[in-house]
Amino acid sequence: MFIFTAKLKRERVIAGAVALVALGAVVAVAVGLVNARGAPSSSEGSAREVKTNEDRVAYLESFGWTVESEPIAVEELLIPEQFDETYKQYLDLLSSQGFDLTQYAGKRVKRYTYVITNYPTGEKNVQAGLLIYRDTVVGGDVLSSQLGGFIHGLEMPQ
Repeated sequence: MFIFTAKLKRERVIAGAVALVALGAVVAVAVGLVNARGAPSSSEGSAREVKTNEDRVAYLESFGWTVESEPIAVEELLIPEQFDETYKQYLDLLSSQGFDLTQYAGKRVKRYTYVITNYPTGEKNVQAGLLIYRDTVVGGDVLSSQLGGFIHGLEMPQ
């Protein structure tokens, strides 16, 4: 038996829980979203350079989102060398937006998570996540951190 003790800030615990919910949601809905989405629009997946927080916020605003001015979490992630089935479904979601995360296998990226304040249904606890590699957006998603939530691409639903 292993016991692991760590002193964590509340925000990090929440961010970890959100990541777990996101992976569960990916398994549940990514295939359906990819089939329902069709071809990506021209604004989706544009690998845009984002050097500052203001650039990241402006990038999300280009999709119609209003977000809180500062991220609630910034995490460094290692993209695996080989992708399991869960990752493959997330890759499909990113691919539907014009992103190709496979070219970053084995590389470290940063995930910036922002709270969305204008989700069309009025739902709370909706977040936008951006994956950044060397100041370039290489992926992104919008998800609900509620139990049984959802995940979809960066484009605002109609």
